[in-house]
Amino acid sequence: MLRAALCAIFLFGALPSLAKESRGHVSVVLLGATGDLAKKYLWEGLFHLYLDQVSSGHSFTFHGAALTAHEPGQRLMFEVLKKLACPSDVSPDRCAVVKDQFLKLSQYHQLQTSENYTALNREIETLLQQEGLEEAGRIFYFSVPPFAYAEIARHINGSCRPRPGAWLRVVLEKPFGHDLKSAQQLAIELRTFFQEEEMYRVDHYLGKQAVAHILPFRDQNRRFLDPIWNRHHVERVEIVLKETLDAKGRTSFYEQYGVIRDVLQNHLTEVLLYLAMELPANISSAEEVLRRKLQTFKALQGPESTSAVLGQYQAYASQVREELQKAQEYVSTTPTFAGVLIQLDSLRWEGVPFLLTSGKALDERVGYVRVLFKNRAYCTQRESLREAGQSQCGAKQIIFHIGHGELRCPAVLISRNLFKPIMPEGSWKEVADRPQLRLFGLPLSDYYVYSPVKEREAYSVLISSIYHGRKDSFITTENLLASWEFWTPLLDSLTQQAPRLYPGGVENQHLLDLEMVGRELSFMLEEPAELLHADRQTPDDYRTIQAKFRQSPLVSAWPEELIAQLASDIETAAAQAVARCGEFHLALSGGSSPVVLFQRLATHHYGFPWRRTHVWLVDERCVPLADPESNFRSLHDHLLQHVRVPYLHVHPMPVHLNRRLCVEEDRGPELYAKEIAALVTNASLDFVLLGLGSDGHTASLFPRSSSGLEGAQTVVLTESPVKPHQRMSLSLPLINRARQVAVLVMGKGKHEITTQISRVGQEPRKWPISGVNPSSGQLVWYMDYDALLG
Repeated sequence: MLRAALCAIFLFGALPSLAKESRGHVSVVLLGATGDLAKKYLWEGLFHLYLDQVSSGHSFTFHGAALTAHEPGQRLMFEVLKKLACPSDVSPDRCAVVKDQFLKLSQYHQLQTSENYTALNREIETLLQQEGLEEAGRIFYFSVPPFAYAEIARHINGSCRPRPGAWLRVVLEKPFGHDLKSAQQLAIELRTFFQEEEMYRVDHYLGKQAVAHILPFRDQNRRFLDPIWNRHHVERVEIVLKETLDAKGRTSFYEQYGVIRDVLQNHLTEVLLYLAMELPANISSAEEVLRRKLQTFKALQGPESTSAVLGQYQAYASQVREELQKAQEYVSTTPTFAGVLIQLDSLRWEGVPFLLTSGKALDERVGYVRVLFKNRAYCTQRESLREAGQSQCGAKQIIFHIGHGELRCPAVLISRNLFKPIMPEGSWKEVADRPQLRLFGLPLSDYYVYSPVKEREAYSVLISSIYHGRKDSFITTENLLASWEFWTPLLDSLTQQAPRLYPGGVENQHLLDLEMVGRELSFMLEEPAELLHADRQTPDDYRTIQAKFRQSPLVSAWPEELIAQLASDIETAAAQAVARCGEFHLALSGGSSPVVLFQRLATHHYGFPWRRTHVWLVDERCVPLADPESNFRSLHDHLLQHVRVPYLHVHPMPVHLNRRLCVEEDRGPELYAKEIAALVTNASLDFVLLGLGSDGHTASLFPRSSSGLEGAQTVVLTESPVKPHQRMSLSLPLINRARQVAVLVMGKGKHEITTQISRVGQEPRKWPISGVNPSSGQLVWYMDYDALLG
């Protein structure tokens, strides 16, 4: 197949002069060809390489390899290849032709045994011989776990090296060890099979365009930077990578590595070196750059444990217990957030703090480097009268914006009150002002802003460098071991340090704000428990009361603790339901009390099985669903838009049909009842949340209601004594089929009705709440102290 594809390419126009002017044949072998990294980035990078080099004089074949058997592996691989896309500047016609060629030049191999590698080598050799091609070289890309490196390396070295005179390039993905000792062991194993110049260790951050431009920017702007790139003028340097995603699905990796090993030891350290190293005379020389980086490593002052802070988002522990099948009492101290303060013992940087920060489940996804300069100016004229960029009183900073964030693209920004930089024409362009955008408190007009003329994905950049044999964007063994030598003592000192818990996302507020004092780094705020109710006792000063109310279990506490307990109980019920039957049916009431519960579920329960959850309404006002009075609108605004419930698992009540509201002829209750019957086994909901009105009503079942309190109907239309009068509600018989029913009662305004209800029997026509009595499930009352005690 490959031979036929090469012949077709030679004969029909894509490479018309290749047979005469061939610079040799390149075989690319992607190990782990059906894995996540290959699907997301590597095949796209290889396709873009072929797109760029198809007329360069080299011929190519691409060999995807994995442990999967041939037929299923080939099917998986070609599903990925068929979805490949060209950059926007490539014409559709050219894209279609080159993509077709790329697919024909690609094939799948099962590589598991030494015989498999021997067969692959024989196939490459046969192709070269039959087509009369000289071999330029072979690329082996290891997109596999590091524990497999040694065995694969042995097979390649033993039976799959290229012919003498051709080059071999072996590409390795992180993690490169867990600490200094394991990194040294891995380096020794690899050196047994490969020369240093044959190995390309990938840190994909070095392929990010803003990161890759740090050294060229420093070099091209030496005239401006030489006087100010030092401790006399730089106040601090921030190197930041924030992520909104959590570690769900990757907890097995994260439990072993954590955020410092995952991000700080490699990505952020490399950026620090680019900023702090002394510039070599030739920044294009990989050897000179490496020498300067190693010198910088020697100048780094080893951080103490007091120079680091750790955090862990609250849902992480439950995710670990679920994914790794740990016991409920298992406690993880793995950090998902870290800040580390680093200083250098050098004349240039003495006393300047370099702050490295990264974390998961944060408020935004963004990566940036910010060099903030000291400013001794004082301006008498008020700010509104100063010309933009002309005032020396504004912040002076240089920002390498790596990606995402509000800018949504790589960029280099320089304060206008610093200097107008020299930027390479053709590859970077000045960006027009975006007046609504502010960055670090300043309008974009206060900066000179440059972005790449053509944005390129990091892996495409690095794969191109591998093909061309450029090693300046890769990690050498010396570089790697120097990094682990720096970080390992700190990692060892932090093993017993408990991370600060944080809720995740925007709810973190100021909880992770940091303060630098000398060489020490700390959180600016104390632990949250010490901040609540400083003038009185906190919820933690009280034990949750477990008692009885109307012969059913009662949970009572201060509001914060009560809501936390109810949210936890709902999550427990969800986990049990999913384990039992694969899905969880949750029915929620409207009103003001559940709002804080919705917010708690959205911001503190990242382990909740939302993808297996169906959300139903207990009752609804007869208003459009987007109306502020709508229970569904409140549920959407405070919960649904913040969690990942599948669209078809959300079931609003059909109160708005045929452009009218709650008309009996539209049969809305019957439609909802049929939907419940179709999806919920025996119409028995797993968990129903109710409230209690001051007149004793629950759901939208009111005293002396003509429907819903008894009978066969499961969903009914009712009338409220207050506007909007018309309602739709689940009936008492349906509510009483539920496995679990919770009644949430909060506030002093409910104390009187709570007292009355505690004394009455089962009189649903007078007190509808008294008719809640699950036939085979459990009823639990959740009351705060104000409602219970007044």
